[in-house]
Amino acid sequence: MEITGKIVQTLPKQTGSAKNGTTWEKQEFIIEVPGQYPKKVCFNLWGDKISKFNIQDGQDLTISVDVESREYNGRWYTDIRAWNVAKQNAGSAVGGTNSAPSFDAMPSGDQSVNSTASNPFEDDDLPF
Repeated sequence: MEITGKIVQTLPKQTGSAKNGTTWEKQEFIIEVPGQYPKKVCFNLWGDKISKFNIQDGQDLTISVDVESREYNGRWYTDIRAWNVAKQNAGSAVGGTNSAPSFDAMPSGDQSVNSTASNPFEDDDLPF
């Protein structure tokens, strides 16, 4: 799954130790997805991917993520983990090869379906 948007917040890096003694690090980021009603999504990076992608606030990105939910003590927790990050060029238009499809334009095709669009009640024989 891919998400395209602007990084609006970088949360502090978290570190810890696993049961086997290895250390881990995780960092969460908030990306705002544009649209009529913009949405914010929290995703995370683990380990060496944090420094590999070097995400900064204000960057326009397309992130490839895996979404997984797990149950713990009767509650469900959802994790959105990024596995690839692609920076958007400032001059590139939205709708490039790495962005979500745009559904703004109506597909061209059989225009007979739209022939009554100017007056949809023209052949209406309903009594109400």
